[in-house]
Amino acid sequence: MRRMTWVIGGACLLLSGIAAAQIAKTKSVEGARVYIVSPKNGDTVSAKFTVQFGLKGMGVAPAGVNHPNSGHHHLLVDLKQMPNLNLPLPVSDNVRHFGNGQTEVDLVLPTGTHTLQLLLADYIHVAHDKPLLSEKITITVK
Repeated sequence: MRRMTWVIGGACLLLSGIAAAQIAKTKSVEGARVYIVSPKNGDTVSAKFTVQFGLKGMGVAPAGVNHPNSGHHHLLVDLKQMPNLNLPLPVSDNVRHFGNGQTEVDLVLPTGTHTLQLLLADYIHVAHDKPLLSEKITITVK
């Protein structure tokens, strides 16, 4: 029985490793870029404000829709360390998903200094091959 447990456990580890290795990354379009339209770097905003997402050279499609040359936005808020861009992006307060194809959001943040950055990901929430990552901006919430 013990030997069977080791065999099954080993097989599961091997299969999970193969599955992770087989996530095929979607290519980004050469010259495409993602950016934050508003607010601008250094802006002071109220506790509730609108973040507008910008994208050039590719299109926006909802999560789960595998449309060529497209993806959907993820807003990185006060992110200290970039997640593994070879795996689907996690969902957290720091990695916010816009899988319905949204191009803006009304955001509420506490008073203080915050950073915002956009990352476009494909239909399964994986960053493109040549990730489309905006410049990180810093804002102050009053």
